[in-house]
Amino acid sequence: MKESEEIEILHSKKNMLSFGFGGFAREFISMAFNTFVFFFYENEVKLDVWLVGIAYIIFAIYNMFNDPMLGWLTNRPFKFTKKWGRRFPWLLIGGLPWGFTYVMIFTPPIVSGSMGPLVLFIWLLVTICLFDTFHSLYFVNFSALFADKFRSVKERRTASGIEIAISVVGVALGAMLPPLFVAEGVISSYTIQGMVVFLVCFIGMLLAIPGFKEDKELIERYLKKQEEKREKLKFFHSLKTALKQKSFLAFIIVYTMYQTLVVCMTNSIPYTVQYILGMPLSTTTIIFAGFLIGVLIATPIWVFASHKTNDNRKLMIITGLLMVLTTAPLMFVGSLTLTIIVMVFWGMAQGGFWFLIFPVLSDTIDDSVVLTGERREGIYTGFQQFFGRIGIVIQALTFAIAHELTGYVEGAATQTPLAIWGIRVHLALAPMLFILFGTLIFWKFYKLTPDKVRENKIKIKDLGL
Repeated sequence: MKESEEIEILHSKKNMLSFGFGGFAREFISMAFNTFVFFFYENEVKLDVWLVGIAYIIFAIYNMFNDPMLGWLTNRPFKFTKKWGRRFPWLLIGGLPWGFTYVMIFTPPIVSGSMGPLVLFIWLLVTICLFDTFHSLYFVNFSALFADKFRSVKERRTASGIEIAISVVGVALGAMLPPLFVAEGVISSYTIQGMVVFLVCFIGMLLAIPGFKEDKELIERYLKKQEEKREKLKFFHSLKTALKQKSFLAFIIVYTMYQTLVVCMTNSIPYTVQYILGMPLSTTTIIFAGFLIGVLIATPIWVFASHKTNDNRKLMIITGLLMVLTTAPLMFVGSLTLTIIVMVFWGMAQGGFWFLIFPVLSDTIDDSVVLTGERREGIYTGFQQFFGRIGIVIQALTFAIAHELTGYVEGAATQTPLAIWGIRVHLALAPMLFILFGTLIFWKFYKLTPDKVRENKIKIKDLGL
């Protein structure tokens, strides 16, 4: 019985591929956002780095509370749930118009005078918070649907492998396509790339619709359990219960450090291209192409390794340590060729960690089902995003402090050697230390071994959940 549960696959690979386009759209627009927004407002709009940093910190705090609250709210049934499902409507409401908010970020008002910086600060803050609202509504339900729709270990790994493969293309295009439309010093060119991003994201969402649709059995099972439940789920009680799970907390910490690493590195690439390599911004396309090659090479290997070892915990520790080793050389590279080579190896390590996020989160959700007797996917994925957004706060502070202490000059043609060292700090040194800390915490406190995961699945089946 245990073996049959492990190999059970209920959805076609075509359906998994469609679902994966949801990841493609999300990674495409997220990569574009992480690469250009901070750089655009500091170097093109020339807004003081501390104002940009403060906007990012407020945005992250808003994001932290926005994610779990939306997860909690959308976890309950509505009038449309019986016909359309619990997640599908929210995925469309959040996903389809999401790209338009990205365009708004890159259309700041033309201002002058002493009030100009304040107006630009407010515009940045409002538009990125609006961007995040749609993102949260979409991604909380996207992550929750994965854990609920794909139930067996093998199906989750297969679906995750397909989703990562198509999402990698989204990351690559998000890094490589927008720079082709950007001209340094021409603000309108950033608006054009925003429109391109919106169009590609919208097409990706349309392709994902078949994969987003929920099975009739899944909907009926959820509604039946809701009818049996007498007490309404309280938000802060749910948070307290989740944080008592050591394995979930360990996952959240390493995920937060991973997000910090990613946003620091991706936001650092335009600075690296312009001031360390001395090349035009379009060169970011070539650098991220190296990253894409690494992920594409490694993802099938990580999928095979996951099936072979059947141990998500062990593989996540390995990929975390590999990211430490592959991030370190970026502190010293000074040529485009070496940078690309390092990014290939970094992409190989990052692809493994990325592939494991959904399966590991799903294992922690299964553990919570056994402990509470309820399925709370939306709440747990909301908490995941809550803590993951701490990475944005850390990134903003890292950039602001590094630029302030090293004398970085916004929009200057060149920077001093000290300022360039500051760029290397937020490109490699700080991210390397962050992911090392997260991996060590995960190794120490995450206890969901293969035997425990299998035991949880048997108990969930017995509970009818």
